[in-house]
Amino acid sequence: MLILSFWIAGATRTGKTSRLVTEFCSWVRTQLLKPKLKMPQHFTAAVLVFTANNENRRELSDRLVLAVEGTYPVVCKTPVGFISDEVMLFFPLIFEELNLKAQFPLRLRPETEQELATQLWRNQPDWQDLCEFDHEYRLVRQTLDLMQLAGASGVPIEDISVILRQGLSGPNSDDNQSLVHQRMGELLCLWRSWCLDRGLLTYGLIYELYWRYLLPNPKYQQHLINRYQAIFADNLDDYPAIARDLFEVMLNRGAFGVFTYNPDGKIRLGLNADPDYLAGLAERCQTEKLATTANNLMVEFADTAVDLVTEQAYLVTAPETIQSLQTISRAELLRQTAAIIVKAVQQQQIHPSEIAIIAPGLDEIARYSLIEILAAQGIPVTPLNEQRPLISSPLVRSLLTLLGLVYTDLSRLVDLDSIAEMLTVFSQTQDNQGISQIDPVRAGLIADYCYHFDPEHPYLSPVESFPRWDRLGHQATNAYEKIVNWIEASKVRQQQQSFLTPTILLSEAIEHFLGNSSSLSSDKLAVLRELMETAQHFWEVDRRLRQNEPSFQTQANTVAQFIQLLRRGTITANPRPMRQFFPKAGAITLATVFQYRSLRSSHRWQFWLDASSPLWSQGGAATLFAAPLFLKQWRGRTWMPEDEHEMDQERLARILRDVLARASEKIFLCHSDLGVNGTEQAGALLPLVHAATQYVDSFSNQHGSAALR
Repeated sequence: MLILSFWIAGATRTGKTSRLVTEFCSWVRTQLLKPKLKMPQHFTAAVLVFTANNENRRELSDRLVLAVEGTYPVVCKTPVGFISDEVMLFFPLIFEELNLKAQFPLRLRPETEQELATQLWRNQPDWQDLCEFDHEYRLVRQTLDLMQLAGASGVPIEDISVILRQGLSGPNSDDNQSLVHQRMGELLCLWRSWCLDRGLLTYGLIYELYWRYLLPNPKYQQHLINRYQAIFADNLDDYPAIARDLFEVMLNRGAFGVFTYNPDGKIRLGLNADPDYLAGLAERCQTEKLATTANNLMVEFADTAVDLVTEQAYLVTAPETIQSLQTISRAELLRQTAAIIVKAVQQQQIHPSEIAIIAPGLDEIARYSLIEILAAQGIPVTPLNEQRPLISSPLVRSLLTLLGLVYTDLSRLVDLDSIAEMLTVFSQTQDNQGISQIDPVRAGLIADYCYHFDPEHPYLSPVESFPRWDRLGHQATNAYEKIVNWIEASKVRQQQQSFLTPTILLSEAIEHFLGNSSSLSSDKLAVLRELMETAQHFWEVDRRLRQNEPSFQTQANTVAQFIQLLRRGTITANPRPMRQFFPKAGAITLATVFQYRSLRSSHRWQFWLDASSPLWSQGGAATLFAAPLFLKQWRGRTWMPEDEHEMDQERLARILRDVLARASEKIFLCHSDLGVNGTEQAGALLPLVHAATQYVDSFSNQHGSAALR
């Protein structure tokens, strides 16, 4: 008997995920009621559950396990997570087909991928000519992103040059730009071969290996269907095109499927997702369209809002639930926004957890100002998925300075300021106080008089080198001597023991100078954990490269590369890792529009910061270079500016409908005439600001600024 799968479509907040959970419970009950003789056969297979991102995965996995009280095995993955695991698990099938060296694959981090690709391509004779047309870092990043786009859409890497030539070589393009596009595809073919020869995998390469070699393999398909009898995929509009190929294979072999789809979603369109292609799965499913039943502002205002921003409606007045907050300067806007929130919370009109502050691009000034102002009033704020460069942490900078003192030939990476900072950080007491025994003034004096620059062996001399060392005090002198003694002992060990890798040295330094985990705050632990994971990965890759080819590079050069990699600021960590994405209970949510939509939550009040910013209608960092050319619907036509404008308009309409549906009571459109850089703001949402009722409150105007200083 043919079993029809379910396709559940609906706008935001219509209960799609809840329907998926219901169908999941129904399917599990059916399995449990099957004859006992067949039970062992059925319980050998688990249920494969997909979600759009890791944060949604955690929540849905918990809901499903609780719904069936743990009576059936559930494997919950993101598409990229599942594909990565499968490629790693079945890599023997791949290297047999491609005649590769039998070695365990090693996955590259994006920052390592960038570094190694840059080193490889710099050896090309025309590399400098290519970099004349674009900055080297940007050129490498865009080229590697093309590989990821091609892999996610099922496009052979050999076709990338042709696609770029057809899609980007318009009537006004010059020959030089066409040459760059041609070379991008050729460089990726070189990079692909180089990685496969060494067993190195990137996300782009993982995608390609999966759809091109693993998924069509009959042995793999049999393993797949033996392990999983059903698929439950939530938010299908955020999946890559090759996810549909996976689902087709499983459905063709008798698996049961339940899929949810949001036409107002498509959050990751431009970031490997192909929602329109995934929507084709609906043709082989029993379709169910859910109507909006939740109490939100989309029902009341979404159509009008879209008409206003697309200039299809004029002189429209927004409902009272939409209010505007207008100032001249952005600084005043931030203060008044905070004042409204403080007053509402203190008067118990609303709880902080029911408030969200969102912006198209959240700069450090706004993030810091809002967090500090609200925290001073006892109102917690949780920024979603906040990332800061590791090098911004004094702990990390001090540990890198330590490497420069222990290993030879690294004096160029050490200066007086970094020495002084290291002394201050490493002399902190290992208690809750964290007071430095060497204060910054004394540390600066010691660095001036006791640090000796040497091209090969920079060192810290005894404290007596300082003419008035007796004025430093016993506490600072004793702390300094302990630091110097540890560094000198590590130098000796490094020279005598070749196995003293920088990873081991960093681990020992953290334990010795920074204490155990119980004496460190959560933000410091998060930074140090990311540093150690980065170092471990860096030297794993270095060891793999040395195994595959002779290297005349010294250990000091490798350490220097590691330090420079961190100093570029591309490696980040979450400074508030209590929950990496979901806000803690009782806190205001602070996020970019992309982060907030990915959270898939709702709030009573929303504050749209910089409502008239032009960033609302632009893809920005949420759109990769040439992404539209790798959608299945593209038919080889040159991508023109009007196509870009149309895509921006469609994205803006989806954002409005989606975000409005996540507000149940009130929205504040926060507008300042001048943006953060001092330029006038007149973005696409300005008609909304003018149509809304202007918020007027004597508290914020007369007392707000003074109360929040």
